[in-house]
Amino acid sequence: MSGIPPMKVTETNLSGVLLLEPEVFGDERGFFTESYNRREFSEAAGLDPVFVQDNHSRSGRGVLRGLHYQVRQTQGKLVRVIRGSVFDVAVDLRRSSPGFGAWTGNILSAENFRQLWIPEGFAHGFLALEDDTEFFYKTTDYYAPQHERTLLWNDPALGIDWPLRGLDLSLSARDEQGLPLARAETFA
Repeated sequence: MSGIPPMKVTETNLSGVLLLEPEVFGDERGFFTESYNRREFSEAAGLDPVFVQDNHSRSGRGVLRGLHYQVRQTQGKLVRVIRGSVFDVAVDLRRSSPGFGAWTGNILSAENFRQLWIPEGFAHGFLALEDDTEFFYKTTDYYAPQHERTLLWNDPALGIDWPLRGLDLSLSARDEQGLPLARAETFA
């Protein structure tokens, strides 16, 4: 153990997707937290992924990115927000899972320090709730654009309850043209 209390791990409604809350130490000078510690992650969450790539994006309020996944070179992701806030979504695309087609959504923000572990076999996306939101994530395999797929963010079959009220939604052309679950490539 590193001497820092272990993170709080909460299971979501989707098997394998975990909400992680690291211990944060703050005073009048600022704060300190271990955003990732391999040993603590293994002990607290029972997982030991090998991360090979870090990604960092900035989005304006109302930007929706996703729902993305790779059908080969699949990626587990450890996601967090380092500035602003997002509504973060994972969708189970494993046909053998009782949760196939189900989703989970969580508010991740720079203030709450929450992280989400999304294993392989899930689509992922987020909606930026504030301007200049910075999103950071670790992946277990490299980005492979030839294997990337996009699930339609507003597919009625998914029924994702995105908090869109008061937002001017902004999507990329790729995200606007995502496939509905019924036509999407999924996992066994």
